[in-house]
Amino acid sequence: MREVTTAKSAGFCFGVRRAVDMVYAEAKKDNRVFTLGPIIHNEQVVKDLEKKGVKVIDSVNDISEKENTTIIIRSHGVPQNVINALKEKKVNIVDATCPFVSKIHKIVKQASEDGKTVVIVGSDNHPEVEGIKGWCVSKPIVIESASEAEKLDNFGGKKLCIVSQTTFNYKKFKDIVDILSKKSYDIDVMNTICNATEERQTEAGTIARQSDAMLVIGGKHSSNTQKLYEICRKECENTYFIQTLDDLDLKQFQSFRSVGITAGASTPNNIIKEVQSYVRNE
Repeated sequence: MREVTTAKSAGFCFGVRRAVDMVYAEAKKDNRVFTLGPIIHNEQVVKDLEKKGVKVIDSVNDISEKENTTIIIRSHGVPQNVINALKEKKVNIVDATCPFVSKIHKIVKQASEDGKTVVIVGSDNHPEVEGIKGWCVSKPIVIESASEAEKLDNFGGKKLCIVSQTTFNYKKFKDIVDILSKKSYDIDVMNTICNATEERQTEAGTIARQSDAMLVIGGKHSSNTQKLYEICRKECENTYFIQTLDDLDLKQFQSFRSVGITAGASTPNNIIKEVQSYVRNE
């Protein structure tokens, strides 16, 4: 019998569950419903919502109808100018931005208004970081690695405010902060990595260390799932990134006595259970 350990923290986080629930609730109403970008990085959820009439648009410019139209802002959040553009369109706005992300928007807006240079630790092209940048009144600095932090000029007397993408790797964030601390004497560090992210990353690493093989389930465009994969791969050589059960080649697992499973914050529970059941029973 193969031993299968599934992370307790695997699957929807609070912000994602809240956003998805909000979209399903809007889909039951009479309005035309659109999400500004995919509501979460999970193709199965997006397709299910499409069946219920919820369409994905990429830009405010894609909105033609105004009456009886609802636009949902996804959990990643958007820049302030997008909010302003939506208000001008006079559509019904449902803001499903994760409260932890909204908190970062307030921090960087205030810090940049106070004359501080905002440093965002995260992936520059990620939707969440794009949103955070759009709440700064002055141009922020975005860095993703220790090597990028090393290359930055010394800040002299500049005041810095450092925030993080909510799903960033905590250890990497700490390393970057240590480097930047040596370059500036006046620095405010706001650890805005979500508690659920830290917990998920720690648990995934622990399970991977104790397993012969590790499965990480999530959307291919999911940043937090990619980071889970990186963490698990360091602890367990036989780590596999899959989106659904269809991606799983069980022949690879025949020689493994213990298998660990974790999943990103946008992975529905039914997909996790399906993989768990299959791996355990085969």
